[in-house]
Amino acid sequence: MNSATLLRFVHWALPKLARVEIEGREHAPADGPVLFVFNHLGLLDIALAFLSINREDATGWVADKHKKNPLYAYLVDVVGGVWLNRENPEMSSFKQALAWLRAAGAFGVAPEGTRSHTNALLPGKPGVAYLAAVSGVPIVPGGHTGTERMWQSWLRLRKPRLHMRFGPAFTLPPLPREGRDVALQAGPDEIMCRIAALLPEEYRGVYADYPRVQELLAESPSPQ
Repeated sequence: MNSATLLRFVHWALPKLARVEIEGREHAPADGPVLFVFNHLGLLDIALAFLSINREDATGWVADKHKKNPLYAYLVDVVGGVWLNRENPEMSSFKQALAWLRAAGAFGVAPEGTRSHTNALLPGKPGVAYLAAVSGVPIVPGGHTGTERMWQSWLRLRKPRLHMRFGPAFTLPPLPREGRDVALQAGPDEIMCRIAALLPEEYRGVYADYPRVQELLAESPSPQ
């Protein structure tokens, strides 16, 4: 199996398992280097992101704990996924991601670094901001809901409603020689605020009261 075959399979299978709605697809470029950033709710997030991005050259960081699952590990390798130790990230993981972007690929990341058990946003990690600043590629935020309820819906013999909403692309400035620590924190805050503004209020978590989120909502209100 290759990435193209897997993408076709996801396009066939996911709509049979769920009601998929994608909003703002015009913000997701069909080619060229781009960094996609998403919130993280459940295991089905990757399938929804892969379908929504709709590119054969899409991959991303994946927590290396999933190597223990043979099927999951196989599918990650099919799309060229980059294994990441969330507790102790290695520079090789960043270099692989940077190489993918410099080869004009699409790279997906969940900046929270782990799944939210409350379904609300957790603080973003600086690794994504570092990758974005060094690569200089456009960042496309995506906020999604529904994957956290898939098991409950399936147990009731119902299709879960999966909704993905993309926002406009933006970039982060290059890292300054001085004040890099401040810049590396400002970067994930901007990224997470962009994601928060795409989500209903109950999903915004620690970013719910950020003034930046309110600014973004005033420009383009989020569905409630």
